[in-house]
Amino acid sequence: MTTKTRFNIVYALAAVFAVLVIQHLIATASQIAVIPYSEYQQLLRDNKIESVGISDRTLQGTLKEPLKGGQKQFITTRVDQDIAQELEKHNVRFTGQIESTFFRDLLSWLMPMLLFFGVWWYIGRRFAGGLGGGLMQIGKSKAKVYVESNTGVTFADVAGVDEAKDELREVVDFLKAPGDYGRLGGRMPKGILLVGPPGTGKTLLAKAVAGEAKVPFFSISGSEFVEMFVGVGAARVRDLFQQAHEKAPAIIFIDELDALGRARGIGPFAGGHDEKEQTLNQLLVELDGFDSRSGLVILAATNRPEILDPALLRAGRFDRQVLVDRPDKKGRIEILKVHMTKVRLAADVDADAVAALTPGFTGADLANLVNEAALLATRRGAQAVGMSDFNNAVERMVAGLEKRNRLLNPREREIVAYHEMGHALIALSLPGVDPVHKVSIIPRGVGALGYTIQRPIEDRFLMTKEELENKMAVLLGGRAAELIVFGHLSTGAADDLRRVTDIARSMVTRYGMSERLGSIAYERDPGNFLAGADRPYPTREREYAEETAAAVDGEVRVIVDDVFQRTQGLLTMRRSILDRAAKKLLEKETLEQSDIDALIREMPKEMSKDGLRAV
Repeated sequence: MTTKTRFNIVYALAAVFAVLVIQHLIATASQIAVIPYSEYQQLLRDNKIESVGISDRTLQGTLKEPLKGGQKQFITTRVDQDIAQELEKHNVRFTGQIESTFFRDLLSWLMPMLLFFGVWWYIGRRFAGGLGGGLMQIGKSKAKVYVESNTGVTFADVAGVDEAKDELREVVDFLKAPGDYGRLGGRMPKGILLVGPPGTGKTLLAKAVAGEAKVPFFSISGSEFVEMFVGVGAARVRDLFQQAHEKAPAIIFIDELDALGRARGIGPFAGGHDEKEQTLNQLLVELDGFDSRSGLVILAATNRPEILDPALLRAGRFDRQVLVDRPDKKGRIEILKVHMTKVRLAADVDADAVAALTPGFTGADLANLVNEAALLATRRGAQAVGMSDFNNAVERMVAGLEKRNRLLNPREREIVAYHEMGHALIALSLPGVDPVHKVSIIPRGVGALGYTIQRPIEDRFLMTKEELENKMAVLLGGRAAELIVFGHLSTGAADDLRRVTDIARSMVTRYGMSERLGSIAYERDPGNFLAGADRPYPTREREYAEETAAAVDGEVRVIVDDVFQRTQGLLTMRRSILDRAAKKLLEKETLEQSDIDALIREMPKEMSKDGLRAV
C-alpha cells in the first residue's frame, strides 16, 4: 500500500466519524428543549412536570404533555432562589447562565498530549539524524552524487603522479565509449584500487576521472556504511549500487576502503554475524553481480592495503591496483607549480629549489607548504612570497614552531650548541651524507632544544651498509660531542638513540648485514609498508629462539658501539673546529649555509684512514 493511498483512507475514516458525531449532536439537541428557569417555575406551578433530574448547575426533566415544538424532554439552568423570587415579583423572564469551559477542558487534555508528541518528535529527529535521515531512511545510501560541473577537477589539476594518471585515462576512455572496449572480447576491470600513503592525491585522482569522463560521481566513505543496526550497511550497499545503475555510466568511489573491507575473522570477537562482515559480504556480492560493460566503474582508495580481505582483491573484483606514491623531485616540481599559481611569488622563488628542500613530502604536504609560506609572507607585511618564506615554512613543518620565549640557562645553551655542532661536523666529515643546510639552538616544537637540518641532493631509494653506518654516526655526533667536551651525557640525545637503535636492529634482523648472524631475515617487514622509514616498527611476536634474540641484542650493541667510537675519534681530531663552531653558534644562535661553508674551508684538506671526506 502506497503512502498516498494510506493517507486517503485516513481522511475518509475521519470524515465519516465527523458526520456521525454531528448527526448525534443534532439529534440530541432536537429531542431536548432548552427553556428559561422562569418558564420552568411556571410549568412547575401548573403541575405540568412529571419528573426532574437535579445536578449542581442544571435541571433536566420530562413533561406530562409535550411543548409546542413536540419535545417532552427539557433542560434548564438553576438560579439562586433569592434572586429568582426577586425577579419573579417584577415579572422578569430569567434563566441561568453557565460559564463555557470548553476551551479550558480541551487544553487540559490536549496540551499534555501535544507536549508528549513534541518530545517524542524531537528525540526521534535527533536519533534519526545519526541514522541517515529517519527511521524510514536508515537503509538509504549516504553517497553524495557529483556531476561533472560539481567535481571541478580534471587531470590538469593533478600533478606528480603521471603513472597513475596514465592508468586511469583508460577508465575515462571506457566511460566515454563503453561499447568500443568489448569489440575484441575484452572487458574493463570491475574495480580499481588506489593505493598510497595519506596525502598523495587518491581522492583527487578519482574526482579527476569523473571530471574528465563527465559522468555522475558517487562518493562515500567506507565508515558511512556501518551503523549501530545490523543489516543497515548491507542495505546501503544495495541502495548505492541501485542508484549508480540508474545513472550509468557512472563512477562509485569508496574512500578509506579499509574501514569497510578489513579482513574477516582476524579479531578476537569477530564472527559471521558481525555488522561489518555482513556489509563486506554484500559489497562482494554487488561486485560480482554487475556487468562491467554497463558503464559502471568502482574506484576505491586506501593507505592500508595489507589489512584488506583477500576476497576483495581477487580477479573480478578489485582486480587492478594503482600505486599513488610520494612524488619524486620532478613530481614535486609539477605539484608546486600547480599550487604556486594561486599565490603571488617574488622573483627569487624557484620551484626546483623548493622541491630540493622537500624530499618525502606528499602532495598535501606541498599544498600546505605553499599556504604556510604565503601566511608567513603576509605576517611580515611583504608584497609577495619570497624564497626565505619557503625556507622558514619547511623548517616549521619539519622541526616545529620556533619558541624564542623558552629561555635556557647558559649551561644548557652551551651543551645544546656543542650537541648540534657535533651532528653538523660529523655530517661534514663523512662521504655520502646529506649536506648540512642549517644549524640552530633556538628551541622548536615540543621538545627540540636545537636542530640540525640536512638537505638531500637527490632522492635515494637504496642505502649501503656504509651509508647506514654514516647516518648512525651523524645521529651519534651530538652525544659524542657532549662526552668529549663535558665528560658526561645528557638526556638531549634520547631521540637520536632511538633512531640509531632502529637502524642497527634493522641492519641485523631485516637486511642481513651482520657477519655473525648471516644473511637471514629474522623479522618481517613492518605491517604498513606505506609508513615512513623513520616511523618505529610495530611490535610483533618474535619468531626466533631466545639464544638468537640474545645474539641479536649483542650484535646491535656491537654495531652501535663501533660507530660511536668512530664518531668520538672524528670529533677528537676536530676539537678545535668544534670549539670555534660552538662559540660562533652561541653568538649567532643560527648558522646559515654561508657560515657552514666557512666551516668547511677550515677543515683539514686530507683523507684519513677513518674515511674523512676530502675538502
